[in-house]
Amino acid sequence: MSVKTPPIRKITISLPAGLVDFADREAARLNISRSHLIARALSEIKVEEEERLAAEGYRFYAQESSEFAEASARAVAEALEHAG
Repeated sequence: MSVKTPPIRKITISLPAGLVDFADREAARLNISRSHLIARALSEIKVEEEERLAAEGYRFYAQESSEFAEASARAVAEALEHAG
């Protein structure tokens, strides 16, 4: 089974000179290309954003579930009172 590499697109970006110099130094230090360094940085930002959105969703549904549980508990208690 072969491993597929994601499609690559070439882009042109403009960055401040100091940021390009920093990227070049980091890429050299890590022994990777500047493109790889920038792709890695963007991938990390993407993962952080996905994790933030997932946590936000979990908090929303936890609150919704809690409210449903409270309402259900009251309904069950009332039904038990009327049955007993």
